[in-house]
Amino acid sequence: MNPKLQLLEQWGCDIKGSLPRFLNDEEFMLECITEVSKDPAFDALESHLLQNEVRQAFDAAHTLKGIISNTGLNPLYRYIVTIVEPLRGGSAAGLLPRCEELQTARQKLISLLKR
Repeated sequence: MNPKLQLLEQWGCDIKGSLPRFLNDEEFMLECITEVSKDPAFDALESHLLQNEVRQAFDAAHTLKGIISNTGLNPLYRYIVTIVEPLRGGSAAGLLPRCEELQTARQKLISLLKR
C-alpha cells in the first residue's frame, strides 16, 4: 500500500473500504483525497456559519459530507455529520466550534499528505 495511504489508514481513514470506489487505483485515490483537502467548501462553510447563512452553510456542509464519506476520511466525517444535520433542520446555532474541529482535522489531513 502507498505509504501516504498507510498513514491515513493509521489515522483512522477507511482506505481499504473506499479503495474500490477508485477502481482499486491507490494513486487515483490519493489524488482525490488531496483534492478533497483543498476543497473550497471548507472555507465556504465557515464563512457562511459566521454570517448565519444557514442555507448556504448547509449546501457547503452537504457537499463536504459526500466527498468526505466517499473518500473514507472518517476523522473528518465524524465532525461533518454533526454539522450537516442541524443545518438541514435550519439551525446554525453552536456549530462554529464543530467547524473549527473539522478545520483542525483538515489541517491534520493536509499535514499527513505532505509527509
